[in-house]
Amino acid sequence: MTHPAATRLGPQDCRLDDLAALVEVSTDEADYPHADRIEQNALVYDAAALLAVTSTPEGLDAVSAELVHALADGPGIVVLAGAWADLDVVDRATLAFEQIIAEERAAGGAHGDHFATAGANDRIWNALEKLAVRDPDVFVDYYANELLALVSNAWLGPGYQVTSQVNVVRPGGRAQDPHRDYHLGFLSDEVVARYPRHVHLLSPVLTLQGAVAHADMPVGSGPTLYLPHSQKYAPGYLAYRRPEFRAYIEEHRVQLPLAKGDAVFFNPALFHGAGSNVSTDVQRVANLLQVSSAFGRAMEVVDRARIITAIHPVLRERKAAGWSPADLGRVVAVAAEGYPFPTNLDLDPPVDGLTPPAQTELLEQALADDWPHDRVIAALGAHAARRRTEG
Repeated sequence: MTHPAATRLGPQDCRLDDLAALVEVSTDEADYPHADRIEQNALVYDAAALLAVTSTPEGLDAVSAELVHALADGPGIVVLAGAWADLDVVDRATLAFEQIIAEERAAGGAHGDHFATAGANDRIWNALEKLAVRDPDVFVDYYANELLALVSNAWLGPGYQVTSQVNVVRPGGRAQDPHRDYHLGFLSDEVVARYPRHVHLLSPVLTLQGAVAHADMPVGSGPTLYLPHSQKYAPGYLAYRRPEFRAYIEEHRVQLPLAKGDAVFFNPALFHGAGSNVSTDVQRVANLLQVSSAFGRAMEVVDRARIITAIHPVLRERKAAGWSPADLGRVVAVAAEGYPFPTNLDLDPPVDGLTPPAQTELLEQALADDWPHDRVIAALGAHAARRRTEG
């Protein structure tokens, strides 16, 4: 019996010609009857017109299907012009964000950025919770937005989870490296290659990326660069760091100006990256939204630190008795949390990479270096403390 496709993707699958065949196409306006226009191969919708259509169940179904088609099989990006129509609410949220930034800057500490030089931008991790605590009125008015609910339900269905990070890029701020986003986009090539091919295809439908413009963003201010249709390229999580792919993205990417209150939503597998702010007077302020599927969670609550505390002495004994790292690793994979997110990125920032260490890495290091049990307990406590929000 022969299998029609390899189980895993590898470097041999990263062929630039295959990407070019997917992205060097024109977005067909006939496929998107509710779009206002096509701009640089991306779809632009008028938010008010879209909401008028969705006032009926039939219209809601039609628009939802169109958005899903755009994000999955079309250009992978939709701009919702005027999505946050009440600009007073946007300005009130911006003021709250500025206050948070000023306080966090005064307090000091590292603020890493996943795909840009640490410290080059101002960033608020977990801006969702911080805004709610600082100004509940603004939070309620801001997140009552109908367009956010529309696109989130269309792509992910009900029960979705919203997180938010605010990014401020000041004049002179450098561009991000082109990349794909959460989940596989944050992992190293070595780790990504260990996931089977079908997981590469699954990852993009588990999250939705978005950004709300909190200021007018002319091209000179460096709004996000996109490569429309690139989300359809299956090996893209392995390809985006390769120099020939980065050169191709730079040559073919598009950059859409935004007005305050506009929002953009895109497939997390779309090649993208924030641009350089070459303006002299525009502070580019965006509320970056990551909306996650309700299904990205296990069925039961498990206290994995408690499990590790219980079994660590036994693992040390087995190692001393001659168990191999592979033998120990199989137990570690079951007992400990193998994924570093979610975490508190203020206390547990990705300063030296795209992710902080996972619990499995802590336990693997403890076994490799033969830590005493009390050191493991202390390290688990510190690891857990870094993952709590303030309160």
